Amino acid sequence: MSIPNEALQKILQEIEARAIASQQQIGVTKAQITTKQRDIRMLQLTSKELAGLPSETPVYEGVGKMFVNVPIDTVNKRLTRESAEAALDITNLEKKLHYHETTHKNSRENLEQILKSGGRA
Repeated sequence: MSIPNEALQKILQEIEARAIASQQQIGVTKAQITTKQRDIRMLQLTSKELAGLPSETPVYEGVGKMFVNVPIDTVNKRLTRESAEAALDITNLEKKLHYHETTHKNSRENLEQILKSGGRA
């Protein structure tokens, strides 16, 4: 028994659309991971620079259009917290990337299987 041409064409279009969407999401997710990794490197560099300063050195953080004097300990705590949040975000993005890669792979395999079978069910 074979599948009617219209139904086969619709199935192929849906699978191909899913594969294309997954491929696009893979690119977006990889870019987000790269951005988060860059953010972590910047935070680590800032923390390293602050570690080399004496504890009595005035440190300023930007608040809107002005700068506010902040204790180094407060800045270090914020940098540590932001690094941990970014690392957690990367973990979640890697899970999302794995999901999209699996979806893309499965869609491509389904397309190949349908095309090899010639539309026979």
